[in-house]
Amino acid sequence: MRQLLPVLLLAALPVWAQQPPNDLQPLPAVPPPPPEMEAFDAALEPQVTIVKTERETREEYRSNGRLYMIRVTPAVGPAYYLVDQRGDGNFIQSDAIGPAPRAPMWLIKSW
Repeated sequence: MRQLLPVLLLAALPVWAQQPPNDLQPLPAVPPPPPEMEAFDAALEPQVTIVKTERETREEYRSNGRLYMIRVTPAVGPAYYLVDQRGDGNFIQSDAIGPAPRAPMWLIKSW
């Protein structure tokens, strides 16, 4: 124990030797200004046209004047999407936007 005491004192000596700097200033109470916002470009936003009928509500999405997606909300039932995936004007029905989830498949038995 007596041999350990000088080692601990020598290890703690650099901590006592350090003095805090005297030039520290408190932080200002005013927060910095927010970063500048980018200019809004209306050409990047899709144009949405809503058509309501008794049987359904259609939301037509256009970008640069080209119709690329239609969201159909029937009066009864879930909403579905008609999406022009290739850009050729043929719409494919989809229940959700994005790739369809793939069902997990495992090989149970083979012969």
